[in-house]
Amino acid sequence: MKLGDMDRKILELLMQNGRMSYADIGKELNMSRNSVRDRVQQMMEKGIIEKFSVVINSEAVGRNVSAFFEVDCEPAYLVKVAEKLANNPNVASCYQMTGPSTLHMHVLVEDFPSLESFINNELYGIEGISRVESHILLRRFKSRTGLKL
Repeated sequence: MKLGDMDRKILELLMQNGRMSYADIGKELNMSRNSVRDRVQQMMEKGIIEKFSVVINSEAVGRNVSAFFEVDCEPAYLVKVAEKLANNPNVASCYQMTGPSTLHMHVLVEDFPSLESFINNELYGIEGISRVESHILLRRFKSRTGLKL
């Protein structure tokens, strides 16, 4: 589905505030509430809008350490390693990257002892991992909440 200007404007408003009502979007864009609802429904059906979700401030809920990992896997183990990591409650995201069977992972934990425990007791214990490189977040300048349209 090719996005028209009105659909882009609706998406931009929803990215700023996912709880914005169809009526408020309609007022902002000089459209009826029903027209906005229909357009949003079409974008959901076409897979443009995947879901509506809540973004939680990790530090406000006690997850003060944010670390990123590059995890190289033996090719035969890549999917098993990725599934195991994706099911770990400390793993915020896990992606397969280009390179020699590489996963990119974002981990959120309470503190540095928790990070050390995650690395030593959970990550290093997974069969099929050949290399781990970690990067600890010092300061966040921008977090993605959606595409810039």
